[in-house]
Amino acid sequence: MARFALGFGFYHHMLDEGSFRFARQCGATHAVVHLVDYFGGARSVAEVNQPVGASGGWGRAGASTERWTAASLKALRRQINDAGLELAAIENFDPAHWYDVLLGGPKRDEQLEGLCEIIRAVGTAGIPVIGYNFSLAGVAGRVSGPYARGEAVSVAMDGIDETPVPRGMVWNMVYDEAPPAGSQPSIDQDTLWERLAYFLDAVIPVAEKSGVRLAAHPDDPPVPRLRDTPRLVHQPALYDRLLALHPSRANALEFCLGSVAEMSEGDLYESTERHARNGDIAYIHFRNVQGKVPHYREAFVDDGDIDMARIVEILEAARFDGVMIPDHTPLMQCDAPWHAGMAYAMGYIRALQKSA
Repeated sequence: MARFALGFGFYHHMLDEGSFRFARQCGATHAVVHLVDYFGGARSVAEVNQPVGASGGWGRAGASTERWTAASLKALRRQINDAGLELAAIENFDPAHWYDVLLGGPKRDEQLEGLCEIIRAVGTAGIPVIGYNFSLAGVAGRVSGPYARGEAVSVAMDGIDETPVPRGMVWNMVYDEAPPAGSQPSIDQDTLWERLAYFLDAVIPVAEKSGVRLAAHPDDPPVPRLRDTPRLVHQPALYDRLLALHPSRANALEFCLGSVAEMSEGDLYESTERHARNGDIAYIHFRNVQGKVPHYREAFVDDGDIDMARIVEILEAARFDGVMIPDHTPLMQCDAPWHAGMAYAMGYIRALQKSA
């Protein structure tokens, strides 16, 4: 069996015994948890699939403040351990915690100290990884429809959304409900890279001392500009630029196969092999797609452009022993569309894991 562990991604409203039991029944041993409430208070898996991005935003940032304390994180880890799983990572900071870090605003240094406190708390709780996506527009500019095999509902990109991000919003969430009129100031890519470097220089030393890896997700969707904002990692080579900004084991990658495959340049297999051999990858999002930006479709895990068996062979040869989770899956036509789609993906990955 391949060395990597099979994990399961949980949105905050899914942190309950039923969801944990479902994950274990699918063969998962680890959990990756979102603490941010993207869904505006949804409490059931049936209410949501994955947020696709909208001009009005996903919801109000900052609802999750109490979830980031060491005590709460320790309690979460105990809850997950008691359910028979290991807590592998927290995925994404709350935009309310770092909007001026992203925007280069007046509260940047204050918010960076707050992020450092969160990193220390995550380390104190014994959680090894925090995933993040350094982006102004965030995951946006996508649509959903019957795009997957058998007209299963899936997510797609059909052209680049040029709608400016309004003031008071970042990462597709509202952090200020009464902002000045207008849009966020337009900047170039070099400015955003400078902000990323400032962020990494502040937090990587703290992460090193705390025993935490910060894992950068590539742009989703990976285009140079979206909603009149620049993007960072929209080509595979830009992952190397990010790693070179602050070389450290704590500066790592949340390697999303689907996002890398959607990029207009580069070789997914070469990139996977090199980063896996170098130990750059903290954990992997395992999903498949058809096409590339700005026109692609998210597909069933066995029905896209990526040879997933080849990916597993590459990871096994590189002795990758981290965590892999299915990420995004088409909804299947039944009484539990999300569960069925996820179980299908998990079963496929489990079969590849056993055959490696």
